Amino acid sequence: MPNFARLRIAFKNVYVRIFTAVVLGICVGLFVYKSNVPQDPSPVVYSQNIAEITQLAAQKDRLDYLLVAQPLSDAPRYIIKFKGAPQLHVVKVPSTSYVALEREVLLKNGIPYSIAKEDYLAAHKAVFEEGGSVNLATGIFNLIKAYGFNIALFALIIYSLKFGIPGMGMSASLITPDKLKGSLDDLIGMEDIKQEVLHLEDMIRNRDLYQQHNIDKPFNVMLTGPAGTGKTKLVGYLAKRLDIPMISASGSALESGYVGGGSKTLNALYRKAAAKGRCIIFLDEAQSLFMPRGRSEKKWEDDTANTLLGLLDGVKSDKGQGVIWVVASNFDDASTEMDEAMLRRFSVKINFRLPNKAERRDLLKSFLSRKKDGLVDWNDLDLEQVAEITTNLSPALLESVVERASMLSIQEKKIINTDLMFRAFERATIGLTDRATTAEKHKQRERIALHELGHFFMQVDPYLRAGLPLAEVKEKSHLIKISTEAVSKIGALGYVLQSNDDMSLRTLEELERDVVGLYGGVAAEELFYGARGISVGSQNDIEKVTKMLNLMVSRLSMYSRSKLDYSQLKNEGAAEHTLRQVEEKSDELYNYTLAAMRDYKDVIESLKDTLLDQYVLSKDAVFELLEQRSDMLPHGPVVHRPAALKLCEEEAEVA
Repeated sequence: MPNFARLRIAFKNVYVRIFTAVVLGICVGLFVYKSNVPQDPSPVVYSQNIAEITQLAAQKDRLDYLLVAQPLSDAPRYIIKFKGAPQLHVVKVPSTSYVALEREVLLKNGIPYSIAKEDYLAAHKAVFEEGGSVNLATGIFNLIKAYGFNIALFALIIYSLKFGIPGMGMSASLITPDKLKGSLDDLIGMEDIKQEVLHLEDMIRNRDLYQQHNIDKPFNVMLTGPAGTGKTKLVGYLAKRLDIPMISASGSALESGYVGGGSKTLNALYRKAAAKGRCIIFLDEAQSLFMPRGRSEKKWEDDTANTLLGLLDGVKSDKGQGVIWVVASNFDDASTEMDEAMLRRFSVKINFRLPNKAERRDLLKSFLSRKKDGLVDWNDLDLEQVAEITTNLSPALLESVVERASMLSIQEKKIINTDLMFRAFERATIGLTDRATTAEKHKQRERIALHELGHFFMQVDPYLRAGLPLAEVKEKSHLIKISTEAVSKIGALGYVLQSNDDMSLRTLEELERDVVGLYGGVAAEELFYGARGISVGSQNDIEKVTKMLNLMVSRLSMYSRSKLDYSQLKNEGAAEHTLRQVEEKSDELYNYTLAAMRDYKDVIESLKDTLLDQYVLSKDAVFELLEQRSDMLPHGPVVHRPAALKLCEEEAEVA
């Protein structure tokens, strides 16, 4: 290999680049230093003859420069340089003579002089103290000592202009297939997503076949979906199956803050991948790249997006035909406005979803089965119940719940069972609960107990009024526990913990039931304390109700024959219409809630003291108490109920 080619390969090494920049900085520094600092002639004449100073009055015209070194020391030194003379005279005088010489000779005769600065003294120490000239090694040492910071700064600027600022570019790592762990089988459930990945693998392996159908760019892949659903792991599985390396980088690192920074790092990634032949470039958390261009004054964001657009088209060329671009985002084009040109570059889009109940059960079983024998009580572990309460949790959050259960198991020296998993779920999702915060506030605890019981009864109210037996009501109820313990994470002094249904198409009736359930706490406070006794503890409930009613009225037009999204109509008339209808539905649903709540006043009063005494009532405990008070529960519809609220009439007929 020619020497020039070897040198070029060696220069690609980042350490060689840094060393080159530093050497260049030192050389430039030496040049600047030699150009601006008076050079030391040889030989140097040393003397302690004060007469040399007194004679300067007659030699003022010949004087090139005069420096006084350390005038306040015990032995000040005069450094004299005459024009055209090769010698540098260094005259050492006693400190007692310096003041007289300065006043009687220098100032009286107008002889110009300067005080030598510390950097000059450091650089010329060998000249006026050690009695010798400065050699190359000493000169470089003195130079670095005096100007080291400036030289380093200059070297950094040179390096940055050429290769970017360290820490401001993309942090990318090349992972070879043998370093990738796991397989596609580790993705529990998600059969629809697995099938999409297998289709993608087939497209990559059989590119020639797809090119016959004029599909020339099957390698731009977009993964979307909630965080923690396995997007990053899946890319690793794909690279391992294809036996090709993967360059993994964070899309957020492209936001360098200066024009050209993101483009430079993207091009560097592409060159690195193209040099490998077949390679996956994985950009994680890359949602910012898909935002519409021109939306802000940050020009570098548009430049980065434009560069990526060009590189994504590069798979048509021979140079980048083995490069597979995979980007992951927590948002998709259905929920967030995205750049159309960018979306068109991705012919393959895989949307990840949250696991359903069966998949959650299998995931929990898989995580728990990895523990050593004897740490899990499988006979006292109902994974069906745990899967039910963990609705809308991602696989990553489910794993966190299992990890929290292990921590509780170690700390309490207990085997993992259903109860421990429930408490782990509560700790992982709600956070720490504090009984002491509410223990000293008896009046507030009583209000909290009434508020939370109000939520519970309005959630089961439709089933009770439909005449269903308590056993069936318990089965349909999503209640887990009612608590009067404080939760610092959400700023609440109590809460009702319940599971939720998997995502479904909510109807008008179901949404109204949700609103009534939220209004239950507010109505309970008004029932027991009056209209002026409602506390600020209802703030979170009212915020949720407002959001839901706005969705129902403004965006879905559920109460109008004109099915319009009023939020898109930017005029005062639409806004007034929406506000008026939201207020009307709020009044109607709250009045119904308050009327229904009156039927539960006695049973709430009877349960309140038990809840205050025990702080927490589980689902089993609540329904056991209701069995004892079944004669206090209401039956039949509420007077003046809203027409739209059917209150489980269909279920009553079935029962």
